[in-house]
Amino acid sequence: MSRTAGSTPDTRTAVRVCPLCEATCGLTLTIEGTRVTGARGDRDDVFSKGFICPKGASFGAADGDPDRLRTPLVREDGELREATWEEAFDVVAAGLRPVIERYGPDAVGVVLGNPNVHTMAGALYPPVLLGALRTRSVFTASTVDQMPKHVSSGLLYGDANAIPVPDLDHTDHLLLIGANPLESNGSLCTAPDFPGRLRALRARGGTLTVIDPRRTRTAKLADRHVAIRPGTDATLLAAMAYVLFEEKLVDLGALAPHVQGADELPEALRDFTPEAASAACDVDAGTIRELARELAAAPAAAVYARIGSCTVPHGTLASWLVDVLNILTGNLDRPGGALFPLAATDRAPRPAGPGHGFALGRWHSRVSRHPEAKGELPLASLAEEIDTATPEGSPVRAVIAVAANPVLSAPDGLRLDKALGSLDFMVSVDPYLNETSRHAHVVLPPPPPSQGAHHDFAFNTLAVRNQVRYNRPAVPLEEGRMAETEILARLVLAATGMHGADPSAVDTMVIDSTLGKAVGDTASPVHGRDPLELAAALTGENGPERRLDMMLRLGPYGDGFGAREDGLTLARLLAHPHGIDLGPLAPRVPQRLKTRSGRIELLPGPIAADLPRLRAALRERPAGVVLVGRRHLRSNNSWMHNVPALTGGSNRCTLHIHPDDAARLGLADGAAVRVKGAGGEVTAPAEITDTVRRGVVSLPHGWGHDRPGTRMSHAALDPGVNVNQLLDGSLLDPLSGTAVLNGVPVELAAGPSL
Repeated sequence: MSRTAGSTPDTRTAVRVCPLCEATCGLTLTIEGTRVTGARGDRDDVFSKGFICPKGASFGAADGDPDRLRTPLVREDGELREATWEEAFDVVAAGLRPVIERYGPDAVGVVLGNPNVHTMAGALYPPVLLGALRTRSVFTASTVDQMPKHVSSGLLYGDANAIPVPDLDHTDHLLLIGANPLESNGSLCTAPDFPGRLRALRARGGTLTVIDPRRTRTAKLADRHVAIRPGTDATLLAAMAYVLFEEKLVDLGALAPHVQGADELPEALRDFTPEAASAACDVDAGTIRELARELAAAPAAAVYARIGSCTVPHGTLASWLVDVLNILTGNLDRPGGALFPLAATDRAPRPAGPGHGFALGRWHSRVSRHPEAKGELPLASLAEEIDTATPEGSPVRAVIAVAANPVLSAPDGLRLDKALGSLDFMVSVDPYLNETSRHAHVVLPPPPPSQGAHHDFAFNTLAVRNQVRYNRPAVPLEEGRMAETEILARLVLAATGMHGADPSAVDTMVIDSTLGKAVGDTASPVHGRDPLELAAALTGENGPERRLDMMLRLGPYGDGFGAREDGLTLARLLAHPHGIDLGPLAPRVPQRLKTRSGRIELLPGPIAADLPRLRAALRERPAGVVLVGRRHLRSNNSWMHNVPALTGGSNRCTLHIHPDDAARLGLADGAAVRVKGAGGEVTAPAEITDTVRRGVVSLPHGWGHDRPGTRMSHAALDPGVNVNQLLDGSLLDPLSGTAVLNGVPVELAAGPSL
């Protein structure tokens, strides 16, 4: 920390990585006493170099939100009251253990929300909780977001977390489908100043193509915008792959020795001619051919897709086809194409060879028999797993929700709202009393982000440049607060029959287990050494820091506990507050592959088995209007609506509708529109705009802050409507269990005056 020139003695600055979206920009905070009063971009940050967006600039307002809970809440006689931390964890242990002991671990559902990947605590402790509980009732935000990419990566590469990212700073041709990074700041592609990187691509003579049913801010920046029919992404991508084979444009390049299945792919895709796909996706056949030819002709190119291509009926096939196109053009694993990042806390690279591979459907949900994917069940099935009895197995009777608000983020929030109210017990780790946490028997509020340490475990594995940064708390922990790491460590102990033990025991257990395995691993830099000696060498002020030090030292850039003089350690990282640059992305195949064959399995069995469903979709046409979502630069799901600086203006919950559709319904701008779907009906003001296609309407995600019993005063002033209430949860991508949120049929009618 440093003093600000000309400031009072109580004013100082501190650097901090922003936790409010996936871009992970470096901030310089201005702090007066213990209050963050300002935030600007950190010009010395090795990754973001001073870039900041409206969310980062509002860090102080989000951090100091007066509606943030400051003490635990415990339910008594139906009402939530303030309690001490000791009392709260006593109630947690007394509420969870009887459920587990009577009904078994699967009777406890664990729900993990998106904010978990934005905090150190969320990365370090939920895996320990799940491992100790051994419940199969696990639900996360992944199945309303990116699970199709995990599944396709698992099937292709043998590792669900092996997700290649576009080499934005070196590519000559970028094709974006279902992605709007000028609003989202990027997702599954961690890139501060994504807009600037796209402008730099065009400035150096590169080409940007955007495929999206809406003319988004990103589409307006593009050389070419293709307004596809929503939900048909996989059809168009399959047709592009068809063209590559038909016109002999396939060139695997250096990947050729590491790919199997390329010879079988033409037959698998033989029905997806551009002409057949054109009618389905409403894109001219000539345009489809041009897209494929341009991709093949570029010196270096990358295809990148995001949530618009994941949350559709064929989300896993679309995610698979993105990588197929990168592979067939030789652009996977080469500079300027799509590469696998190497984070500082990853495992050190291991010799290439076959791995354990990736399996789907190792167990199924109790009610609808949905197959698990990556150890998770569909979030859309949570309500029925609570409220529906079956002859076998117990319903979910208790829920542990960590940074999750599924009442707004999952389909049919009304049903889930009711189901959560019927639980025997619920504990929520959340800074707010929101639409979900209001049902909890215990609410455990973490402190504001400024009072916690920060390292991006997840996002560094998806970054467009290898780097590492770590910040200690910018502000001391406020009296009466508990660090989020300690909250989750105590939750692990309370849920697993160890209530009352020192929370540091959780970190010690993980360290001992990790080092014990490392010294027995012949590929580890500490093979054969004494794990007790290694544990004693760890530095850090607390258990989480010691775990970070361990992961850095065992990682690909680490010192190997003294084996390398210039290797990474926590001490070295602390000496570089603006981060350490670890260099550009580099080829990592074949070492990155963990399939049973040791090769990229281009046509895995589950994918081949799902292709007939996509062939059938060639003949499908929506009968009426379909719904898509949208993002806003000043929002992140349901998080940001309680911060006044981030709402209002263009960040409103309105229904975007094309002028022709509005005229057909007799709607004026601002008029109420009733939108009806399989799960229910909502009414929202019309916003007439030609940025959406005819026959397509758009509502943003994360709104609907109108339920009683919440304490989000600003969000309640303009609550908006919950778009997910239009869904009944029955539409899922079968391979990944991901809810279909885009391309959903809806009915429109003029509504009452708003």
